Amino acid sequence: MQTHILGYPRIGSNRELKKACEQYWSGKTSLQELLETGRNICQENWKTQQEAGIDLIPCNDFSYYDQVLDMTLSVGAIPKRYNEVALKTSNSELDLYFAMARGYQKDELDITAMEMTKWFDTNYHYIVPEFYKNQEFKLFSNKIVNEFVGAKQLGVNAKPVIIGLVSYLLLGKEKEEGFDKLDLASKLLPVYIEILQELQAQGAEWIQFDEPFLALDLNEKAKETYQFIYNEIRKKFPKLKFIVTSYFEGLKDNLSLANTLPIDTLHIDLVRCEDQLDDVLDTLPENKSLSLGIVDGRNIWKNDFEKSLQLIQKATDKLGSDRIFIASSCSLLHAPCDLELETSLDNDIKQWLAFAKQKLTEVSLLKKLSEGTTDKAILNAFEENKKAIASRKSSALIHHNDVKQRVDAIAEVDSQRKNAFSTRKKAQEKVLNLPLFPTTTIGSFPQTKEVRSWRAQFKKGSLNSEEYKYLLKKETQKTIQWQEKIGLDVLVHGEYERNDMVEYFGEQLAGVTFTKKGWVQSYGSRCVKPPIIYGDVYRPHPMTVYWSQYAQSLTNNWVKGMLTGPVTILQWSFVRDDQPRSTTCKQIALAIRDEVTDLEKAGIRIIQIDEPAIREGLPLRKSGWKNYLKWAVEAFKISSCGVDDATQIHTHMCYSEFNDIIQNIADMDADVITIECSRSQMELLNAFADFKYPNEIGPGVYDIHSPRVPSIQEMTELLHKAQKVIPASQLWVNPDCGLKTRHWDETEKALLAMVSAAKEASLRYNTNTLETIT
Repeated sequence: MQTHILGYPRIGSNRELKKACEQYWSGKTSLQELLETGRNICQENWKTQQEAGIDLIPCNDFSYYDQVLDMTLSVGAIPKRYNEVALKTSNSELDLYFAMARGYQKDELDITAMEMTKWFDTNYHYIVPEFYKNQEFKLFSNKIVNEFVGAKQLGVNAKPVIIGLVSYLLLGKEKEEGFDKLDLASKLLPVYIEILQELQAQGAEWIQFDEPFLALDLNEKAKETYQFIYNEIRKKFPKLKFIVTSYFEGLKDNLSLANTLPIDTLHIDLVRCEDQLDDVLDTLPENKSLSLGIVDGRNIWKNDFEKSLQLIQKATDKLGSDRIFIASSCSLLHAPCDLELETSLDNDIKQWLAFAKQKLTEVSLLKKLSEGTTDKAILNAFEENKKAIASRKSSALIHHNDVKQRVDAIAEVDSQRKNAFSTRKKAQEKVLNLPLFPTTTIGSFPQTKEVRSWRAQFKKGSLNSEEYKYLLKKETQKTIQWQEKIGLDVLVHGEYERNDMVEYFGEQLAGVTFTKKGWVQSYGSRCVKPPIIYGDVYRPHPMTVYWSQYAQSLTNNWVKGMLTGPVTILQWSFVRDDQPRSTTCKQIALAIRDEVTDLEKAGIRIIQIDEPAIREGLPLRKSGWKNYLKWAVEAFKISSCGVDDATQIHTHMCYSEFNDIIQNIADMDADVITIECSRSQMELLNAFADFKYPNEIGPGVYDIHSPRVPSIQEMTELLHKAQKVIPASQLWVNPDCGLKTRHWDETEKALLAMVSAAKEASLRYNTNTLETIT
């Protein structure tokens, strides 16, 4: 029996990688210093896994930005627009890599970033590969081999982790019509073979191919491509040992496909789909081993050893222990680094948790316990585990009957606005009196070093509450005045009191706790600290009313109240696993509903309830969509439907493919939806146009995830594209997302250009209308 994990967090226990990348991007540190930070993190990760007793240790799971982008660079799938970046002699391979991720705006070049979207149903974002008909590939970067060699030199029993060829193609997007990206498989295969040849020459024994699409709905062409690719690879490498991993769902109807692939070990996710174990055990060929993904890589709850040992025993009884691997369900990328760093968590709650480092120990202990160890320390750890699991089941911290009763009492009327949108629109136009192409932002403004330092001082006690509030008021006032000055129509207060759009609410909701060091990567250098929902959720007091009301008192313009929606709070938290997620979501929805009605009472007439994660939460198999969308849409409506017709409800959604769920988005019945659209050049609007989406929509006209500042002309052209598919009377003008992570100089230039683009669009529309009438 062997142990392994599918990957480990690469940000460092104290976000060392985030800090090093941002210092490099700002020109404050050298490339060598950044590379040294990366090497140190890799070595520390390998050492931690060795000490925990992991047998096969992943390498190439480290990334400076994103593992899919790493693969894109490795196989030379570099869009032509970056050729000039690559030719600049001052640029390194890593500079080209970052240009692809973040855009490039220097050396008289102005190049947009590659598109970014969610990694399956997680809050991690990957950079989407771009594919063209007859595209050629070549080995461009030796990162995969170099990391293996580095690990080997340190005596690490390393297992290179590579995104499987089929999954890599399926993760990408065709950028021209007339071909299927899977047609590129035979062109890409020689590069994969070249990488494997070099790994084999360097002494690699095991290779992990990540093929998450094996757990999704596949068409016949995809299945045939899987067969072709792995048969060709096996012919070339009869002695290499291949682990193919599936995760986030069960193999289900793809089980026969997975069983016929010429590989050595098949990995399955038993956390997300425990029911598949029996079918896998009954059909797994005798020449294959089975990797049991039994320690949750997506959540932070302590593993239930008794339950896991039963599953391991079932597998070993059928296959024998020599054909069993014990593993994490997926990469531990999605878990915080180390629970030992948390010094202020409630001990009753802390005993229920395990972060990435602790999950390594769980994997190792499960192996030893399943082998019948007599080691007293290990047996004591087993007893402690049983006590922690029992404690969580019976804890009074978790259950509140009044919350449960309120959820049970939800009626259909609670998720319905008083009148249809056509009626509400007239009431809102009368009260709000907004112009054509109204301009706004998505919520947050840059959080400068000063703002972050105030928050840190306040938490440490070196700033008292009144001092802290005074500083935030000054910053809010300055932001309101600046928005008025540049001519924005609907303002926001800047959210300077907030650390994160989910964490801020998690800190104020009962049934939720939070960490000090529980960071996970969202994209690039962006890290978040997901709240931990451990019990029944309710709102003890208003959360945002004070700051929204204060901001509104500073201006005659409308100021949006800014809230995070129930589905997003659920998706971006570590959620309790002892009741249905739908029940937890409705509890959160009722808490947000209370906040919405309080905002309305305080005079806030535009309220934005962000739901960037609603598409992300879709089950990976379409068979599960109907049930999820039913309760997810209901939860949003519960949170938003307690207001009058004249109160305008906005929502915001992140990078998503909307075609399949456009009816459900319409069912949410928000008065205005803003979406991220600029990286896709307004492609996402086609779904709304084809559907004839009836409500108002704000397609983002510039990408806030990149430091480049778009021109007025660029934004005007995007607005012109939008007008071709969406009536002007329905259009808003806004950035793609919140501006918290940007710098003020970028923000000021970009928003000035955005306001100018909106005015130009309005002028052109009015001119065209007048000419048509004439």
